[in-house]
Amino acid sequence: MDSNDSMAKMKNFFTQLFLLLKKGWKGLCHALSWISPSRYLKKLDWYIIRKFIGTYIYAIILIISISIVFDVNENLHKFSEYHAPLKAIVFDYYANFVPYFANLFSALFVFIAVIFFTSKLAGNSEIISMLAAGVSFRRLMRPYMISCVLISILTYYLGGYVIPHGTVIRQNFEALYKNKTKVMAAENVQLQVGDGVIAYIQHYDNHMKKGYGFCLDKFENKKLVSHMTAHEIQYDTISDSKNHWTAYNWTIRDLRGMREHITSGPKKDTTILMEPTDLVYSKGQQETFTSSQLREYIGMQQRRGSTNVVQYEVEYHKRIASSFASFILTTIGVSLSSRKRKGGMGMYLGIGLVLSFGYIMLQTVSSSFAINAGFPPMLAAWMPNILFTLFAYLCYRKAPN
Repeated sequence: MDSNDSMAKMKNFFTQLFLLLKKGWKGLCHALSWISPSRYLKKLDWYIIRKFIGTYIYAIILIISISIVFDVNENLHKFSEYHAPLKAIVFDYYANFVPYFANLFSALFVFIAVIFFTSKLAGNSEIISMLAAGVSFRRLMRPYMISCVLISILTYYLGGYVIPHGTVIRQNFEALYKNKTKVMAAENVQLQVGDGVIAYIQHYDNHMKKGYGFCLDKFENKKLVSHMTAHEIQYDTISDSKNHWTAYNWTIRDLRGMREHITSGPKKDTTILMEPTDLVYSKGQQETFTSSQLREYIGMQQRRGSTNVVQYEVEYHKRIASSFASFILTTIGVSLSSRKRKGGMGMYLGIGLVLSFGYIMLQTVSSSFAINAGFPPMLAAWMPNILFTLFAYLCYRKAPN
């Protein structure tokens, strides 16, 4: 009897376990069905998404190819003059030139792609058929917005974390073989490197990562308590940690009331909260920082009380704002080109180019206002989006329903 009871209990246990697993599996399948793309994306959605993404990639390839031809024609004599190797031209310059400008003008490519294939759909009476079948204009916008989500995520990731590394290589190539104008030195640099700590370098050589005529003052309650001088200061480029410097022929004066204590030596390893990028600024330097590095650098400079961070703030906010441009310009493009009219897509393509270049020009102008005229950096970065969002709303309201 005991063995029969044990077998019955075991059988009952496995039966209950099987039913529990079966119920859990059904619940999991039900939950997955809610997040499955097939639940929300129908044949119409896949059709428009394929058209959108395909035309977008085609526009990038076409326009960037033309840009490369013009760039080669313009810079060929410079490459020859500075004896740039072919490998460096291809892999250091153009391999980083293509993604940089493709991402920079992503809004232009999105607008052209939307105008191009939507006008073609309207010309073939496909949009009329969709609307006549009961598909609302709002429902028609769904696959466009899904495509914009994919493009926006890709644009932000590339612009914020991938392209900056390639920009460093491209700018180094340009400094060696193209314009020879990279800033490699700074004079009379003074900056706050800590709470009440001021550093001064008479001359800094960025090529050697070495400064001359160094001075470091520490203040407490607006009184000087320590004064350090060094004939030379060398940044340690092979150290595992940041902010590691070596001072040569140094002297430290510690001021304690009316008394003064002086120490000196030929060499001293020290940690100073400054980096070579804080001492030398070259044009486009903010483009070589990833978004996380930009955020860290802006915070550090603001804690120091530095005002020379406007271009970094503009770049940081512009990367975020630009990722939303595809939604705005796509709404405008679909609203303008979804109606079938005589003359084909020529007029819409022209309007698309004008609006795209207007958006890019407004970005440049607002950024210049922020850097040169004290315009708030965040507002300057988002100003094109704000204005074009209003225009997109008006276009959407007048679009066919």
